[in-house]
Amino acid sequence: MTDQNAELDVALDRVIEAARAHLAAVKAAAGRIDDDDVWQAYVDLNNASFAYDEKLLDAFGEVTPWDVESIDPDEADRRFGQVAEDGAGAGADPYEQVVSVRQRRDYRVPSVSALLRVAETARRSSVPDDEDAGPVESVGEAVLELLQAGDGSLASLDVPELEPLDGLLTVTEVAEPLDLEAFDDADGSGPFAPVETDLLVGRLDEHPFMPDEDDHDHDHDHAGHHH
Repeated sequence: MTDQNAELDVALDRVIEAARAHLAAVKAAAGRIDDDDVWQAYVDLNNASFAYDEKLLDAFGEVTPWDVESIDPDEADRRFGQVAEDGAGAGADPYEQVVSVRQRRDYRVPSVSALLRVAETARRSSVPDDEDAGPVESVGEAVLELLQAGDGSLASLDVPELEPLDGLLTVTEVAEPLDLEAFDDADGSGPFAPVETDLLVGRLDEHPFMPDEDDHDHDHDHAGHHH
């Protein structure tokens, strides 16, 4: 029993050391997501806790409140996306991906004059009182003004002056992220054009409900197409 007591003391000291190391790693990471040192310290603390629990059970038939299972450190490295050598060293994520989300929604304009008025109101609200906001002169300019005055998303266009038609959203895996400098400001199609290396993951089709069709609490019907 003396040897078991000594082993228990050593195992408990190991838990305390691992807990302190884990806390130090967490503090150093300062909230950084997927920090390597935090993950390694977590695995170490987990396994030290598991070992102590097992020794306590063998010696006295008692258990701790820690409900943990042993983690294989090598498997932990693979799960974290590392290439480990002799328990140390980290490589770049071999599964780095860039995902492109592209959306289109069309609208019918029941009244051009009504749309221009609501866009001019939005423009005036964003211009100082001592400056002339100027008129909104076209449907396209009105829609752009509503987007700029809102949060920039299509939710900014959920106004009575625009009637939503069909739309779609695509999710594509791409080799390189968007380079805005590669396209002229007047180029509206180039940034959205697919290239050979793009992989279309799926498409969501959007169909607006007609007023007499279904529950008015729902704005749109989404149907997905996956490839």
